[in-house]
Amino acid sequence: MSAFVLSPTAHAPLGVAADLLALLGETATEPRPDPQLDALTLAVSADLPVLLWGEPGIGKTAALHQLAASLDLPLTTVIASVHEPSDFAGLPVVGDDPAVQGVPMAPPDWAVRLVREGRGLLFLDELSTAPPAVQAALLRVVLERRVGALRLPAGVRIVAAANPRSSAADGWELSAPLANRFVHLQWTHDTEVVVRGLGGTWPRASLPRLDPARLADAVDYARRAVCGFLTARPTLVHRLPNNETRRGGAWPSPRSWDMALRLVAFAVAADTSREVLSMLVRGTVGDGAGLELLASLDRMDLPDPETLLADPGNAVLPERGDLRQAVLDGVVAAVRRRADQARWDAAWELLVAALETGAPDVVVVPAATLAALRQDGWQVPAAIERLAGVVSLSQRADAAASRAGQPVGAGR
Repeated sequence: MSAFVLSPTAHAPLGVAADLLALLGETATEPRPDPQLDALTLAVSADLPVLLWGEPGIGKTAALHQLAASLDLPLTTVIASVHEPSDFAGLPVVGDDPAVQGVPMAPPDWAVRLVREGRGLLFLDELSTAPPAVQAALLRVVLERRVGALRLPAGVRIVAAANPRSSAADGWELSAPLANRFVHLQWTHDTEVVVRGLGGTWPRASLPRLDPARLADAVDYARRAVCGFLTARPTLVHRLPNNETRRGGAWPSPRSWDMALRLVAFAVAADTSREVLSMLVRGTVGDGAGLELLASLDRMDLPDPETLLADPGNAVLPERGDLRQAVLDGVVAAVRRRADQARWDAAWELLVAALETGAPDVVVVPAATLAALRQDGWQVPAAIERLAGVVSLSQRADAAASRAGQPVGAGR
């Protein structure tokens, strides 16, 4: 019986299919604002392990492939759930004289390749389907960057991905020790990005541009911010959640605060947007502690009321209404502490500037309070006339709202 041999033309259909697949695989990238991608690249730049949480098919793996290609880093993918603990802790290898030489732990081939390359992106996929024993073995890999007897080089970055337990195949909750070693980012899809990407153009991933002139100031700012906040809120230094699911996410500990401090420093040096910083801080110490820290950062950035009173004509007020309100309240409080005609007049000038450059409602309470601080003999500045209408209108609106809330017949 003779063997069947394919003719050369029999390969043609697969060859044409390969050509079509190659065309489908040809995509381009473009610079495009993408906060979650910016958060990922900043955490990677800060050399912190990142864990992407998202539903199956959301594009976590594709994002990592695109990130590795954009950063020109070799990508090594390890499916955590299909490995044994020894694949991360190393397999014992008995030598000629174990009593003298000991028993070294042989690393897996993927770790050897990363060490040989000296750089790369280690992608730990399907982390939430890894059993507890494997998660325990991953602790040293994520924190100490050790795999068996090998230490991963400084040029290797670690990113993991996981599905929520509700949508993971045979999923497990992430153990608290492992979860506390990651920056947790929620990965979602943007319809416009997906549609444009399917059309052949995806957002370009690039590391943040750090300003060399701002490095020292960034470190000083981050240390003052985190240390000052924890001094005021000592109960948040370490708070282990009492819920198993929440323990598998971001929560405050000395380790995660150290990560948050590093991320704040990198965000300042890179002039990162508040949205990206919020993702990173909340993904490190949790939503509650993270939002409190962000509010504390806002207060740190507010201008000094004394500086504003000394030169009201050149004052720059915050754009956000809540921050502008806080600044004006601080100005009025400063005048109350040390009241004189010049400081009182300067405060009115600041209120007028706030009225002309923002929503009028933020000046109502400070104006009423400032007016009550007037002392006998002080001349009324012309600026008050420009504010009187706003205050009067607000008071009439409050009175009307109060009357509207009274029951029928009230006050008769």
